[in-house]
Amino acid sequence: MKFNTVVMGGGLTGLTCGIALAKAGQRVAVVATGQSSLLFASGSLDLLGYDAQGAPVANPVEAIKTLPESHPYNKVGDVEALAAEAQALLAEAGVKTTGQATANHNRLTPIGAVKPTWLSLDGYLTIDGDKLPYNKVALMNVIGYLDFPTKFIADGLRQMGADVEIKPITLPELNEARKSPTEMRATNIAKVLGNEDIVLRLAAEINAKAGDAEAILLPAVLGIKEDVLAQLLKKQVSKPMHYVATIPPSVPGARMQALLRKRFEALGGTFLNGDKVVAGELAGDTLKSVETEKLVGTKLEAENYVLATGSFMGRGLVSDYEKVYEPVFGLDVDYIAERPEWTHDNVFEAQPYMEFGVKTDAQLHVMKDGNVINNVYAAGQVLSGNNKVKLASGEGVDMLTALAVAKNILK
Repeated sequence: MKFNTVVMGGGLTGLTCGIALAKAGQRVAVVATGQSSLLFASGSLDLLGYDAQGAPVANPVEAIKTLPESHPYNKVGDVEALAAEAQALLAEAGVKTTGQATANHNRLTPIGAVKPTWLSLDGYLTIDGDKLPYNKVALMNVIGYLDFPTKFIADGLRQMGADVEIKPITLPELNEARKSPTEMRATNIAKVLGNEDIVLRLAAEINAKAGDAEAILLPAVLGIKEDVLAQLLKKQVSKPMHYVATIPPSVPGARMQALLRKRFEALGGTFLNGDKVVAGELAGDTLKSVETEKLVGTKLEAENYVLATGSFMGRGLVSDYEKVYEPVFGLDVDYIAERPEWTHDNVFEAQPYMEFGVKTDAQLHVMKDGNVINNVYAAGQVLSGNNKVKLASGEGVDMLTALAVAKNILK
């Protein structure tokens, strides 16, 4: 099977790169193992939330200029232009967001903390500065849904000066689902609330319990494939209503995955789901083909290849007692040789292993045995030099490096 580009990894990085290339007319295949880390998404996308010293960032574009030379942002070119392109790509796929690269806003986490972020999905609660835009809110939750800790969230809102009242809501269909504790997860609740009639009755339940609240806050448990029902609920509720992120699994993350894949396939892309690249044929400094686990005896041949397999969670990187390595091609990896130095005892400190990743040149080509492989690129969390937890930079690195790789390929 022949393509212009084969992308290894079907998460935010792989789909962003695949969409950009397919939109430019390339024949692209994305090889995806299955669900991606988008199932853990918060409903917001970070560009740079904190600087290297841990201070909150107001203007990510300016703060990125102060990052160490080893950070992936220093290999992508015009950060502000790429950030705008990333937001436009999301919008074209049906993922509507608010925010801008030159001014972070704050989001509310599932435990009530406030964190700076770049983009938030339309309909989510966003906060400018440290003050809530409402004095009195009703924090509503589905009875029996435990992945939305309302007491923590309420405490966080009260620290911002809000008067908060916690109110339970339910419907007969949700009562039925609650008979099995395993059904009371965000993605399962989204399926129960998956038709217009139920959403209209949920709106009536919310309106009946709103009282004198100025606004309603609700867990993000609607719209697993598209946001039509989530928007319908907002329109039917009589007061301003905003969604708040839940503990994973993430409904908006699953929706983002579905919409990006739909966009990629609509552009003619080939999405090979439930498979993974396990080997490749290298000839000098060029990768000729790759083999996957499921397509036995069939090679995928391309002019270019993109490694977007993620970090340790996605098994784009693997460690044993002695080393950290890239498992498919044995690429060069930046990591600390002394294993005791991979972590700090204090779990709240920035962990060194978070910055481990594949070595690349200035154009994001990967390296093997010190030599550049001229048609293989890396993007996203598999890259070295980025601690996405410390810097709150995960989605920005995913999308901007993916777009930079696409531009380098198209050159």
